[in-house]
Amino acid sequence: MTATDTRWIASFLAAQAAEQGAARNTQLAYGRDLKDAQAYLARRGAGFAQADRAMLEAYLTQMDAAGLAPATRARRLSALKQLYRFANEEGWRADNPVLQIKGPAKDMRLPDALSMGDVDGLLAAAETHGKTPADRARNSCLMQVLYATGLRVSELVGLPVAAVRGDPQMLLVRGKGNKERLVPLSRPARAAITSWLAHRDAAQEARKQASGAKPSPFLFPSHGVAGHMTRVRFFTLIKELAIAAGLDPACITPHSMRHAFATHLLHNGADLRAIQTLLGHADIATTEIYTHILDERLKRLVLDRHPMAKD
Repeated sequence: MTATDTRWIASFLAAQAAEQGAARNTQLAYGRDLKDAQAYLARRGAGFAQADRAMLEAYLTQMDAAGLAPATRARRLSALKQLYRFANEEGWRADNPVLQIKGPAKDMRLPDALSMGDVDGLLAAAETHGKTPADRARNSCLMQVLYATGLRVSELVGLPVAAVRGDPQMLLVRGKGNKERLVPLSRPARAAITSWLAHRDAAQEARKQASGAKPSPFLFPSHGVAGHMTRVRFFTLIKELAIAAGLDPACITPHSMRHAFATHLLHNGADLRAIQTLLGHADIATTEIYTHILDERLKRLVLDRHPMAKD
């Protein structure tokens, strides 16, 4: 059963990549979630082909008892639903045992948004944190681009250097599902890119002269397998910057900077549809978690401007 389940997962992931254009990170996430379900079923002497609704509901209950977050449980159920839909289409199962199973309610609350002062502190820390001028230029570039664009961390660390050549005012980003979008670059971000490129290109040229190695195609190259800075390394770096800025590192993540980008734009009058485009959300419902900011702004507008609201 284990070998069969492994083939099911491999075939499903291959189809997701070929037909849906699923990014590698998405495939890895699906793979991890489905392997967890596979292991649970194997411990009970079953596999995807034999599991019924009761057994899969017991799996979800076990996750709840283990204290897994609602978002994690919802994601794993979603992975199972897509796997069984694929299995049904392939004729591996005549039914879909998870079709009627409802997942936990999504937690639509946002983490506390970083203030402008918090962001200023992080940007200032990036300019001074690092052993060498090149490290400090890279750190400043990472943070300025992240706050200016609201990129996902995988989009940021994997940026091709060609995207920033020529001091562009707009950055072309390839996001989830290989979908492209344009995001504006602020003046501080462009200045930070220019400064970092001088250090980066000099290092790449020296490496070429020393070993004949081809220049890296990435803006933030590394010697690792991926060829660019990893998400884990950047996660560690932003924690270091939080400490340097006197902030609680537990509250600072790459995603909290993405939230700050959207929140600060909305506070300053940006349209929700524009935020959806800039963040690369396929569905406006994903962006609507920020509507409480709009509600507060509209409330202030009425209280400040409506003649009957004045004392």
